Amino acid sequence: MGAGSKSKGWCCWIVVILIAALVVTAAVITIRKKAHKDKPSPVPGPPGSIQKKYSDALGIAMQFFDIQKSGKLENNKITWRGDSALKDGSDVKADLSKGMYDAGDHMKFGFPMAFTATVLSWAILEYGDQMDAVGQLEPAQGSLKWITDYLVNAHPSPNVLYVQVGDPNVDHKCWQRPEDMTGERPVAKVDEKSPGSDVAGEIAAALAAASLVFKQGDATYSATLLKHARQLFTFADTHRGLYSESLPDVQTYYNSTGYGDELLWAATWLYHATTDKTYLDYVTAENGKNYARWGKPSWFSWDDKHAGTQVLLSRVNIFGAHGLSSSNNQGLQMYRKTAEAVMCGLIPDSPTATKSRTDSGLTWVSEWNALQQPVAAGFLAVLYSDYMLTSQIASFDCSGNSYTPEDLRNFALSQADYVLGKNPMRMSYLVGYGSKYPQFVHHRGASIPADADAGCEDGFQFLNSTKPNPNVATGALVGGPFLNETYIDSRNNSMQGEPSTYNSALIVGLLSGLVATSSVTSSLTS
Repeated sequence: MGAGSKSKGWCCWIVVILIAALVVTAAVITIRKKAHKDKPSPVPGPPGSIQKKYSDALGIAMQFFDIQKSGKLENNKITWRGDSALKDGSDVKADLSKGMYDAGDHMKFGFPMAFTATVLSWAILEYGDQMDAVGQLEPAQGSLKWITDYLVNAHPSPNVLYVQVGDPNVDHKCWQRPEDMTGERPVAKVDEKSPGSDVAGEIAAALAAASLVFKQGDATYSATLLKHARQLFTFADTHRGLYSESLPDVQTYYNSTGYGDELLWAATWLYHATTDKTYLDYVTAENGKNYARWGKPSWFSWDDKHAGTQVLLSRVNIFGAHGLSSSNNQGLQMYRKTAEAVMCGLIPDSPTATKSRTDSGLTWVSEWNALQQPVAAGFLAVLYSDYMLTSQIASFDCSGNSYTPEDLRNFALSQADYVLGKNPMRMSYLVGYGSKYPQFVHHRGASIPADADAGCEDGFQFLNSTKPNPNVATGALVGGPFLNETYIDSRNNSMQGEPSTYNSALIVGLLSGLVATSSVTSSLTS
């Protein structure tokens, strides 16, 4: 099953920011400085030193995207992967051969795939210089484009969007390498009669965010992405409905619990990509009141974008923007207050700290894909910490207690360190990192020798084999531990042992923010 199964589941915008007496120029820069407990230093110091642990882990995590690629592979570095699904989309006269398999199976689910692209874009936009410093920016951009090429092709007209390739019921009856698939790969779509505001909104967000990533390097491609993003947002907003109601079969795998958060998420990214105030009005006025869940902290995931939107709009509130109305400012302040409530819930000794943690301090919400929420929370925490450092905000309040950017960074570090081996199992949950990591990852391609002649059904011998995977799924972030902090390394244990591309995007974001000892984000540019 997909890793989301059963779960409850900018580069830089050219804006001048005054930081005390310092004017940050419109060049693509990142200023790093040490965080102090009482107040951040008002003068940026030399670049933070590269942290080898997180640099190494980032390089490893990035490789999983290559493992998950569908289509005709270019410059393939994964020896046990080859071309696959070359005819995907042929039944609807579209080239849907690219994109990525979402988890250990061979489905292409548009909803989590688009979330992967949005988060990866966000990481590149905020921490691209740090990624570049350790040789990971180009791979990240390449993986992102592999997804966005697919998403553009999946949107053949303004109100038609292909959101899935493959039949999950058929796909999960097979255990074989993607290169060996021979069965039919049907395409599912949403349109005016069968709407999908959530999936269309998430893809709009992904394409808007990616348009910023490619804006300076490929203006034509960036404009194409933005055009599709605008159309998809209009489609999502005009024809409202849940895609998992239009396509009931997806409910078992990636059921959507609402579309309001995706509409706000998409409009927020479109505002950043265009500086069109219409999108800001959208999120701060009536739609904000209806969908933003102001004052109600939540977990960031492929299904719930509220916390991500709150942090992203806090960026606008903290750094400021020209020509905002009083309504804009009031709405932005509500997003920021809610983002700070999210941060208060994460800091362990905060009066409002979440009790959803293991004894060792890992935030823990769901037994299915347990690492998604702590890694996502760590990513948001390091972002918010860096926003505070950039704007010289010394602290924020949690029910009368004051906390600093350093407190948030320490939380993010604790979640990353847990994943990388500082846990009761003394194992890394990032495959390929450290000396001990899962050997029986729930992943078809990794479990079957590249030279094996295995069909749909006889391939199950490899699922049930007692031998470790013959191929290492390098960079896979598995589901993670139970609440009691145990982990059963079994290929049949998909609850704990199945990786996903969206988990990979989140860990890449978190590690990118931690690569240097301290970081301050780039100025917003447009």
